[in-house]
Formats: sequence, structure tokens, C-alpha cells
Amino acid sequence: MAFVIFLIPCFVISTDIAFSCQNADDFVGASSPGDIIIGGLFAVHSEMLHPEEEPIKPIIQNCAGFEIQVFLQTLAMIHAIETINNSTLLSGVTLGYEIYDTCAEVTKAMASALRFLSKFNSSEDAVEFKCNYSNYIPRVKAVTGASYSEVSMAVSRLLALQLIPQVSPASSAEILSDKIRFPSFFRTIPSDFHQTRAMTHLICESGWNWIGVIATDDDNGRFALESFGVQAMVNNVCIAFKEMLPAYLSDSTFHTKVDQAIEKIVKETRVNVIVVFMRQFHVLKLFKKAIERNVNKIWIASDNWSAAVKISTIPNIRQLGTVVGFGFKSGDISSFQEFLRNLHEKPTENNKFLREYIMLLSVCAHLEYHDFQTCIANQSQDDLLENDGNKPQFWRDDFLNANVEPGFIHSTILAVYAIAHAIKRQCKDRDCRDPSAFTPWELLEELKKVIVIDGDKEVKFDSNGDMSTSYDVLLWKEIDGHMEITTMAEYNAEKGGFIFEDEEKKKDFLALKKVQSTCSQHCRPGQVKKVTESPHTCCYECIYCPENHYSNQTDMDYCYRCNNRTYWAPINSTTCYRKTIYFLAWTDWFAVFLLLLSACGVVLVLSICVIFTKNLDTPVVKASGGLTVCYIILFSHFLIFLSTVFFIDVPTEFKCKTRQALFGISFTLCISCILIKSLKILLAFSFDPKLQNFLKCMYKPIPTVVTCTGIQVIICTFWLIFRTPFVHQNFSIPRAIILECNEGSIVAFGIMLGYIAALAFICFIFAFKGRKLPENYNEAKFITFGMLIYFIAWIVFIPVYATTFGKYLPAVEIIVVLISNYGILCCTFLPKCYIIIYKQETNTKSAFLKMVYTYSSKSAGSVAVSQVSLDSKSSSLQATITGSCKTENDSVNGNCHFQVPGQPLMKGKVLPKNAARTMVRKRVSSI
Repeated sequence: MAFVIFLIPCFVISTDIAFSCQNADDFVGASSPGDIIIGGLFAVHSEMLHPEEEPIKPIIQNCAGFEIQVFLQTLAMIHAIETINNSTLLSGVTLGYEIYDTCAEVTKAMASALRFLSKFNSSEDAVEFKCNYSNYIPRVKAVTGASYSEVSMAVSRLLALQLIPQVSPASSAEILSDKIRFPSFFRTIPSDFHQTRAMTHLICESGWNWIGVIATDDDNGRFALESFGVQAMVNNVCIAFKEMLPAYLSDSTFHTKVDQAIEKIVKETRVNVIVVFMRQFHVLKLFKKAIERNVNKIWIASDNWSAAVKISTIPNIRQLGTVVGFGFKSGDISSFQEFLRNLHEKPTENNKFLREYIMLLSVCAHLEYHDFQTCIANQSQDDLLENDGNKPQFWRDDFLNANVEPGFIHSTILAVYAIAHAIKRQCKDRDCRDPSAFTPWELLEELKKVIVIDGDKEVKFDSNGDMSTSYDVLLWKEIDGHMEITTMAEYNAEKGGFIFEDEEKKKDFLALKKVQSTCSQHCRPGQVKKVTESPHTCCYECIYCPENHYSNQTDMDYCYRCNNRTYWAPINSTTCYRKTIYFLAWTDWFAVFLLLLSACGVVLVLSICVIFTKNLDTPVVKASGGLTVCYIILFSHFLIFLSTVFFIDVPTEFKCKTRQALFGISFTLCISCILIKSLKILLAFSFDPKLQNFLKCMYKPIPTVVTCTGIQVIICTFWLIFRTPFVHQNFSIPRAIILECNEGSIVAFGIMLGYIAALAFICFIFAFKGRKLPENYNEAKFITFGMLIYFIAWIVFIPVYATTFGKYLPAVEIIVVLISNYGILCCTFLPKCYIIIYKQETNTKSAFLKMVYTYSSKSAGSVAVSQVSLDSKSSSLQATITGSCKTENDSVNGNCHFQVPGQPLMKGKVLPKNAARTMVRKRVSSI
């Protein structure tokens, strides 16, 4: 039923054609007989005249606007067929042709297609209705054309009824690649997909993103605009405006639309690049208006008009700015150019187009070049009929060659040769001089497999029926006062890149970048686009990337984030910088200073060790506990100074684990030995019997030192096993990484220091008790001072350590260690060294015994007085001693009598001198 509905208008149209034409053959523009007929559809005229009277009758009218470039395509088809017939490609088989003028109108093109569908050798030129066209032999075997995609779409749907192959040299709409809707359509050019992608690449390479688009309001223009819009969106190119012009010049709104488009171009001052998808006669009208308004832009030409000589020769065309276009890749057309030079010798009986051209030459002979072209384009067929007289024949040499568009000529010849090669494959095993030897649909299957030699390469149709040839990037360049269409580069459609022949042409390409066509200024690296209220993403503000972010390209939509742990970036940065790694290095001046202090401490320890060794038998050394104890204390001081080395340079696992343990155990050993000394001194000079007994129980030197130090060893061992210190990267400073030792457990660290502090406090108490020793040998007093220095240093250390960060944090601990170590070392040994070196007279046994004897005598007297005071009343009662020794014997016996007011007489006993001497001997032996 669908076939019936479809064919009814076909029959009506075919009847009208026969009725409106005096003869059906009058409808043919050019023809030649042959064994196999190939049809041709070309828009030789740009418009079809429409009747003004009412009512409008369905009559196919004459056309106007002779198109030289399309006329040359018909000649290219004729030349290709004649060349094939004169070659051995189709031996014994001749090709014929029937070429029709579509006048750029779908209706007239469909009328021509109906004749193609008519049955071969039918006198009525009627299309037979059949349910199966498998064995149907139409008038033609294949069709070349049409010129415009909109026409090709309509014609292809008709030809698909009988699967007649249609090979177009010019229709580039992307939709024609759809083999479901257009199963018999082929073309010898790439689809608009490649062209629009090439345009977008050109725009992006030139740094433009704010452009305008003008297209014809037909299928070709709309599909091209849609394809370009998709490509532009993918490449972040914004279309500022889209202007659609009527597809037909006869449209009454055409000139109004052109004026609106020009106004839009003038108004959008930031748009300096215009993409134009239009037919040549549309562009001609648009450019004439643009020249009047002094519009100066960059015009990107589609393949329809990029090589149009009649447009490039418009007066003052240079005022429009720069024209860059994409044309179909050309081949060798020298034989066709020779054909044109001999064209005036060709017969015109079967070529109405050639006859009309000769008539146009005569009518417009008196005009100059451009006016001559305009004259040809403005003449209608009716005008020529009226002016057709006995005018002499006129011929302009090389006029046709000057108007050749190589890309279209090459693709037309390629289309004919593709059909010829398919015919050759069909005619291998059959006599093709018989028109019924094969059907169009059989030829269609062969056409899909055809390989044509084009110059030095093989070309063939892909699965979409397209030939993926390259594009020539054309630049309209003024040379010697004339606008020349030059090839600037080649665009590889498959790889999507531009290829330049030489540096000069590359410079021309790069010169396009000087023109700015952006909605906003390009955001430099280090900046990022901030979209404004405009609906277009190309309209934005440029803001700096924030800290720790960067952008390294132009017009980035977002900033990359640096890896904040290892990298940083300032505001407005184009890259991330590796953070500087900080630690207390050997070369740091402060570290050198601290190391010098530690070295001085080591030297001091060794010096004291030498002094004590040389004075081994002196009372001062013996009173200090002997050389063994001194060596142990000095060795611990040496280890403490040595531990400061582990706080400097790159922290490692070994250093982190060693430094605190070494310091803690060494300091504990030192304090333990000093504690023993404090106990011994207190034991030697204490006269309190109760305290004496307690001290005798406590005074166990070796067990005490081992126990005290062992506890610290256990604390450090548990610390290292369960929560061991480790190397830590501190990222608290924005632009630096501080390598430091994490103590693992602050609790364990606190316990270690707290234990040392507890021992130091006990030592301080014992030393404080014995602070009133002999003046020349008051070691307990110096131990007290040393412990005070230790407490002050570490009490200050806690808040400073807690509030300090950075590479100098280890230096804080080093300072505290050095202060406390120097304090204890100096207070413990320097007074003794001073006595040994500068007070040698006091460093004798007799002097020492005398000093102890004097102190013991004073201490014994104070003990007796203390005993009396304990028996007295409170201090409110002013006690006075009223008694004295009564007799000399009493005095000798040591009896003394004391009288307190209000109390009975009390008797006391005075220690004899020999008792004092005994006490001195005990103290000395104790010490």
C-alpha cells in the first residue's frame, strides 16, 4: 500500500512533465548515447523562476543564475566519460550520459529522478509500479550528483526504490552517511563530520572560542550547523550567534535576513570569526552587503564556496578581512584543463548548457571580468530566448580555466571513474552492450567493493559510502593586487592534524592567532575560569588559583590540587613545588654551636678524669667516693654529652630509639651515684642517732645504683618494645616537611623524665640535709646547687618543648640536657678540682683532719646545746642559764649545771676532748 501511495504522485509528476514540455527530451541539459547510460544532476542554475500569476500551475519553469562552477562540473563528467570511452577500461562498451539541471530546487531534481526511474526504452518515460524491482531495467544504471545535500537527500530516497547507485561529488551532509535511510548513496568526498571537526581544530589552534555562524535554512545548512555545534561544544568553543538565511534567493525575506545577519555581526564586536555554511550565491549577496558596511572579520569557508573564484573576485573583497576555507583535496586535472581549451570546437547540439554559455558570452561580451561574471549569473533562460538573434559567437580564452574549482572537478571525475570500475567488474562475464545485462542493484553491490587509483594512491568507499580524502586548507591572499586562493596546509581527516609544505605557509597559519575572537580574555596558567552569569561557558572571569593549587594550561576550568603532604604552591601558581625538608643539620650554625658545647663538655669530663687520676691518693679524691665512683659519674656525664649527637642531622629509626634511652639511662646512672654520695656524706656528718641508723640501712652503694639504674632500663625497654619512637614527617608548616622523631608515647617519655626527676629530688633532699658541712669541703651544698639547676632547666623545658615546633625542637632538648649536665658536672667536680689545683695546702691529711675536727667540735657543742633547749620551756619564757660548774672537779668530770628561772637546777655533761677526737676519727673513716 505504501508503494501505491508513493507512486501516485510520481505518475502525476511524470504526466505533468510530458504536458509542460514540448518534448521530454527538452528537459535534458546534456546527453550522449551509449550502451550504459549514467545520469547526472547538477545545479547549473542557482534558482528556478516562479510564476507570478494566480493560480500557480504545476509547471516546471525555466531557471536563472547561470553557475559557471557547476557548469564546469558537468563538463568534468562529460570529459571523464569521453576519456573512459577512449580508453581500454571498458573494452567494447561505451558509456552514455543524461545530465539534468536541478536549478538548486528539490522539486525539479525529483522530476529528473523520475525520468531516471522510468523503464528503459519506454516511449512514455513512465515509471512502472512493481512489487519487486529486482529485474527492472531503468533508464540509467547510476547517477552522478547532486550538487547540494538537500537535493541529494530527496533524490536518494527516490533512487533507493530501485537501488540505483548515486555517487555525489559535492553533497557533504553527515546524515547521508546513514545507510539505512540512504542505502544507495555514495560520495567521493568526506562527510561534514570531518569538515566541521577540521574547522573546530582550526579555531582551537588559533585560540578563538567566541564565534558566529551563518548558514542556509535548508537540510544541508541545518545538519552542518548541528555537526559543527557538537564539535564546538566538545572543544570548548562557544557560538555567540547563529543566523539562518533562506535557502532560495526567490524568498521575499532573503534580503531582510541578510541585513539582520550583517547587523548582528556589526553589533557583536568581540566576535571576529564567522563560520559560513552557505551556497555560493548566498555568500555573494552576504559579502556585497558586508563590504558596504565595512565589516572586517575572519571568515571560515565551507567546502561549498571556499574555492569560488566568482566570490574572490568581488570588488574590494580585501576589505572583508581574511578568508580561510576548507576545500576538497584535488588531484591532477591537467587533462580536463586541456579539454576546456578545446571546448569551443565541441558540438553543441546535445549540450544545452554549452549552448547557453556561448549565448551568455555573446550577451555579456562588452563587460569587464567581474561585471562579466555578474552578467552571466543574472541572465535567465527567458532573457536569452528573447535576445537570441544573429549575434556573432564570442569566446573568452581561459575564462573557464580561471573559474575551475579543482576539488569539485576532481571529485566529479572520481565519481565517474568509480561507477566505471564497478561496471567493469559487472561486465567480466556478461555482454554489457546489452542494457539488460545487469540491474542497478547489482552494480550497487560492486560499487561497494570498488578501488580506484587516484594518482599514486588507492581510494575506496568506506562502510558509510564515503571516501575519506583529505582537505586543502585554503587562504585567500592578495598577490599583486589580486585576491588569489592559495593552499596554506593540508588537513588529514583521519589523524586530525595540519600538514604544512614549508615554513612560509606555516607562518601564514600562525599569523591567524594575532586576531582575537574571545568572549573573555584568555586565563593564563596560574589562573582559572570563573563562569559569570552569561549562559555561555566562554564568558568568564579569570581568578587566581588559591594556595596549594595550580593550573598549567590556558583557560583551565579548575585548578589542580597539590599533594599537600609533599608539595605546595603559592597563589597564582603554574606548578607545585616540592616542600623543603627541614631538620637540624650538621651545617646549621645552631647545631654547630651546640655540638661545640657538647665537645667542650667531653673535654671537661676527660680533663677532670685526668686530674682525679693524678691525685688519686689525696683526701679530696678519696672523700669524693674514690676513683671508681668518680669514673662512673664522669662516664655517665660523657654518655649524656654523647647523646646530644643523636639529636642532630637526618632522623633515623636508630637515632630516634637511641637518643632518649641513652640520655635517660646515663642521667639515671649519674643521679644514682650522686645519691649514694649524698647518703654517704649525710651518714658521715650526721649526729642524730635515729638518722644515723636509717642512713646505715639505706647506704648500700652497689645495690642502690644497680636498682635505680635498672628501673630506668626497664622503663626504656618497655618503651622501645611497645611504643617505640619513630621518624615522623611534620606537615604543620605549609611549605616545609620537618623530619623529626616522634617519641611514640608521651606517657613513656614523661615516666622516664619523671623517674629521673624523682631521683634528683631525693638526692636534693639528702644533699640539702648535709648542706652545713665544713666550709672547705661542702660537697652537699654543691650537689644541692646542681640539683636546683637541673630542676630549673627541666621545669622551663616542659612549656618550651610543648610550644615549640620545627627543626629546632631537638635543639631545645639538647640545650636542657647540656644545661642540666653542665650544672651537675660543674657543681660536683669543679670545686674539688679547684682545691686540687689551687688549694693544695688544704688537700692534705692533716689539714683535712683539722677541718673535720673543728667541724666536729662545733657540731658536738651544738648537739649539747640542742639537748638543753629541748628540755626548756617555750620561747615566751626567756630562759637564762643561772648555774655553772660548781667545782673544778665537776668541770673536769664533765658535769655542768644549768639553772632556768622557775625550774629546778639541771645537770649536763660536757664531752671531753678525747671524745671529740674519737668522733673525728669515726667521721674520717666514714668518709
